[in-house]
Amino acid sequence: MPKLKSLDSKDIIKILESFSFEVISQKGSHIKLSRQTSLQKQVLTIPNHKNLKKGTVKAIFNQASKFVSSEELQKYFYTE
Repeated sequence: MPKLKSLDSKDIIKILESFSFEVISQKGSHIKLSRQTSLQKQVLTIPNHKNLKKGTVKAIFNQASKFVSSEELQKYFYTE
């Protein structure tokens, strides 16, 4: 069974930027990323911390899975 990787906010931003998300704003310690599709504007919010807890990384994965297929995201968030 694959294990969740230890990621920080910079890693996650790079991953999401590879799926055409762009940083649109930051308020306090949270960064908002967005991408526009033909159907809707998709927005994700992630905390700006060096060390993210595994539960937080999992929550970001679940949030991003609403817009990007889990299979595509899995190689970035999980070990093989």
